[in-house]
Amino acid sequence: MDKLFREYHFKFYLNANHSIIINGMQGQTHPHTWEFIIRVLIQREGFVEFNVYEKEVSKFFEQYQNTNLNDIPPFDKLIPTLETMVEYFGERIRILMREVGGELLQIEGSETPTRSYCISYDRDTDYIRGIEKLSKSSLDTIFDRLLDQLEL
Repeated sequence: MDKLFREYHFKFYLNANHSIIINGMQGQTHPHTWEFIIRVLIQREGFVEFNVYEKEVSKFFEQYQNTNLNDIPPFDKLIPTLETMVEYFGERIRILMREVGGELLQIEGSETPTRSYCISYDRDTDYIRGIEKLSKSSLDTIFDRLLDQLEL
């Protein structure tokens, strides 16, 4: 059976510094290489190069690359913990993926090889609406192709 959707998984690395507040005390600024993995659901319709999605996310992360996150909005007001970063980045990347015809399924962030924080959107109402929209569009395309073949 021809599937209406397929997924891409991408890994991105962010090199930046940050400090966090623990027990009311500001910690020392220190560097990390964070790894972010995103899963993007795309329509099966036609060929779409993976780099369309990859370029958008890479461009998004560039603004944070080699910086002190505490000095850059929104982390100048939000404490840049792994959890806060994944939540913020996930919401922004969802918007970017929708603009290029995809739907963010999951984002995972880690600051060590042994610990990750993940957010899955597959039960979120915005995600479900986006999938319904993509499904309708895919089905419309399939029906149009079938009708075109019948007319031949």
